[in-house]
Amino acid sequence: MTNIQKGLAEFIGTFWLVFGGCGAAVLAAGFPDLGIGFLGVALAFGLTVVTMAYAIGHISGCHLNPAVTVGLWAGGRFAARDIPLYVVAQVLGAIVAAFLLYYVAQGSPTYDIAKGLAANGFGDGSPGHYDVWSALIIEMVLTAFFVWIIMGSTDGRAPAGFAPLAIGLALTLIHLIAIPVTNTSVNPARSTGPALVVGGLALQQLWLFWLAPLAGGLVGGWLYKTLGADSFPKPNIDGD
Repeated sequence: MTNIQKGLAEFIGTFWLVFGGCGAAVLAAGFPDLGIGFLGVALAFGLTVVTMAYAIGHISGCHLNPAVTVGLWAGGRFAARDIPLYVVAQVLGAIVAAFLLYYVAQGSPTYDIAKGLAANGFGDGSPGHYDVWSALIIEMVLTAFFVWIIMGSTDGRAPAGFAPLAIGLALTLIHLIAIPVTNTSVNPARSTGPALVVGGLALQQLWLFWLAPLAGGLVGGWLYKTLGADSFPKPNIDGD
């Protein structure tokens, strides 16, 4: 695959993740009487990953997340030279999705940007008002496990064809755990799009949702490589 194909795949995939997951949170989670709630939002994020993993996994590897990209690099699965391409594509996809979602949301007379756009935060920006240390720990730990699960389910020794399901279910579980704490990031691109639209506190706190997921991704990738005796098919390291 060419770099253009990989970059476009990551752009489209991350767009789908943010538009689908954050869209469920903004448009459907609190809908009167029929709202999907935390469980529905968690499933929406998981389903975006499952569907895109099958759709573009063979093109770009379906990272959709800078923390996954650097985690796979730390685990020996990804070439360092391709990190900037992937991260830029992911962030741009998230930004476009967030602005389009905001445009759609404004079509309702009851929508108020003050309610946010599924932005991530801690303290006053946290749904449960969790402090910065709780946010930092939960984001690091969950991202580390997410990358570990990605590496394990795509290992050459794992059952073939089930990786997208394992990864999507992992992201669903992660959201069920962390929505009350940070609105769940584990993905710097996913956090950046809504933060740029909402601004204010979400933008001021964005640093944590880059620092913690990237650190967690590096730890998860390194640990799997070190402890899991990785057996990933070599040609797929560069998404070929």
